[in-house]
Amino acid sequence: MKVGSYAVAQMVGDWQEGPGPGHRRLSDRLRLLILDGRIALGAALPSERDLAGALAVSRTTVGAAYRTLAEHGYLATRSRARATVRLPDEASGRVPERTDPEAVDLSVAAPAAPVEILHAAFASALRRLPHHFGRHGYDPYGVGELRAAVADWYGRRGLPTTPGQIMVTNGAQHALALLTRTLVAPRDKVLIDHPTYPHAIRLFTEARARLVPVALTPSGWDVPQWRAAARDAALAYLVPDFHNPTGLCMPSGVRRELRPGCLTVVDETMADLALDGAPDAVGPEPLAARVPDAVSVGSVSKSVWGGLRIGWIRARPALLERVVRNRPVTDLGTPVLEQLATAVLLDERRTRRPEALGELRSRRAVLVRELGERLPEVEVPCPAGGLTLWARFPGPVASRLAAVAPDHGVTVAAGPRFGVGGAFERHVRLPFTLPPELLVQGVERLAAARDAVARGAFGHHVPAPTA
Repeated sequence: MKVGSYAVAQMVGDWQEGPGPGHRRLSDRLRLLILDGRIALGAALPSERDLAGALAVSRTTVGAAYRTLAEHGYLATRSRARATVRLPDEASGRVPERTDPEAVDLSVAAPAAPVEILHAAFASALRRLPHHFGRHGYDPYGVGELRAAVADWYGRRGLPTTPGQIMVTNGAQHALALLTRTLVAPRDKVLIDHPTYPHAIRLFTEARARLVPVALTPSGWDVPQWRAAARDAALAYLVPDFHNPTGLCMPSGVRRELRPGCLTVVDETMADLALDGAPDAVGPEPLAARVPDAVSVGSVSKSVWGGLRIGWIRARPALLERVVRNRPVTDLGTPVLEQLATAVLLDERRTRRPEALGELRSRRAVLVRELGERLPEVEVPCPAGGLTLWARFPGPVASRLAAVAPDHGVTVAAGPRFGVGGAFERHVRLPFTLPPELLVQGVERLAAARDAVARGAFGHHVPAPTA
């Protein structure tokens, strides 16, 4: 696989910012892109001349950067051929280094399982399960109990919904993958929040869509910018409810005015995670209440537990029929027992639990406090909901910090994973889902990693998976 010079130039972003000679900064940025998987192993990089032209620098600078990468084992070179991407461990035969099991994991935003609630839900589901034994077990739409429960969940939030508008999936990521396969063709223009959920970026990129990032302002969504960008777009992907990674929530006025002008997929996986509202509130108004043709995606992975791989699509029945026709390519349905347990959780309104939200509120306060004490130079807006903080460092250090941090016993998700074109090198996403004592340790170790980066450390760790 060959990577074009302009694609590489876009990925490295503003690489010229920072200390040290230019070839060193360029090689460091390319190395971090390789570690992060944004430049795939085995990919053939552009020639020195082509990349120099795309970056508007001398060929000498690019050549020195490539030689540095080759010396450290990140490129394989041979005469009259493009340099190909590899990892140092491939040459030595060593088993790649693994993260210390005692490390504080700040790369995954996911709650711990509510043990008693899940036990009770599965016990109830087991009692209901025999009613389904007379069927063949393959239902691409999902069991009726869960489709009704999801429809009621929307109804409580002010969006009348019928079970016929619901299709059950194996999590929200699966739902988005099915919609992408059905709705997006190569070269289609797809609008995304910028930053946004990294796995959505990857899905659209693998579908060979043309991504159009629409920047989020500090206060949220810019309506005129969205409308202008939506011209000729095939699809827009939005996370309006306690946005991942920023935690922003789209105001009701913006929901009324947005009208993207193209088919819109709305990710609602965080909708039940309002932290600052009244305990008995039902959360933000669904965007589909204002954009009737919007397709909504939801799940219980963030509000209950990531191990319960149940999600759904809310859409017009005609669109669901198209999705169902594409589904057998990857799977034939969703496990029945898990669907029945999720129906119990939704019917008993266990996806929005005041005690769990109170605990998240407390942990958010701990994380904000510790960052203020140990990393006072970092800007940390406090979101009204969700599971994460979008921390902004004064310099473009995020990828280096993520590569160095495991040496200090912590893993983090660097900002560029949530954007395109090398954006957000000043940002790191930090979840507040861990117990307070681990959050304190995590920030202490992150501060040590920050100090190491300031002293010139470069790091070699492949970033941990994000969620």
